[in-house]
Amino acid sequence: MSYDAHFRVWRGDDDGGELVDYTVEVNEGEVILDIIHRLQATQAGDLAVRWNCKAGKCGSCSAEVNGKPRLMCMNRMSTYAEDETVTVTPLRGFPVTKDLVTNVTYNYEKARQIPAFAPPAGVAPGEYRMQQIDVERSQEFRKCIECFLCQNTCHVSRDHEENKEAFAGPRFFIRAAELDMHPLDARDDRANFARDSQGLGMCNITKCCTDVCPEHIKITDNAIIPMKERVVDRKYDPVRWLGKTITRRKD
Repeated sequence: MSYDAHFRVWRGDDDGGELVDYTVEVNEGEVILDIIHRLQATQAGDLAVRWNCKAGKCGSCSAEVNGKPRLMCMNRMSTYAEDETVTVTPLRGFPVTKDLVTNVTYNYEKARQIPAFAPPAGVAPGEYRMQQIDVERSQEFRKCIECFLCQNTCHVSRDHEENKEAFAGPRFFIRAAELDMHPLDARDDRANFARDSQGLGMCNITKCCTDVCPEHIKITDNAIIPMKERVVDRKYDPVRWLGKTITRRKD
């Protein structure tokens, strides 16, 4: 069964643009990305959209649908009424390249700033050993597909462009948490790095990043809050401070 739906799609580039109205056929079982492809094929051949797997695993087709960050390939048309206007716009948190394609270079720049995994000294590759409980502890964070919906919806950088230089964002807080929880990572300053170089303290744990994650990663509860707790423990815990002071004391 098919019907005609009213779509409003943002068209433009970094110099500006506008919402353009389209009437497009919708068939049973289709997702937003199917409709965008039909628009390209029938009415707007120059419509720019980024996509790849169409299976919710590459993170390429991120956009905002009726104001909510979504993966277009996982957003079913059946969730909208047939007479409802569906508005598709690019991610608001990043500069527009063209139409629905945004420039997410910011994220890759932040990724490069994170110190890589540091293997333990004296242990050769292939000889690493971990307990299963340690594997499971950080496995959740490895599900990230880098759709950057969490980065887009985080108001710390979305609404304050000036914060981006000092703020890495939720996607990279879970990377820091993953490494900090890794029992074989030789670096012991992951929490301090998150505090001093990633802007962890700027996050006010509203959980908007968790709400939009298509992989259902509990970004706030399982990564950001534990990292904040470690920062507080290491910097303000009087027992830890006393222990470090005694360790440093020389005769």
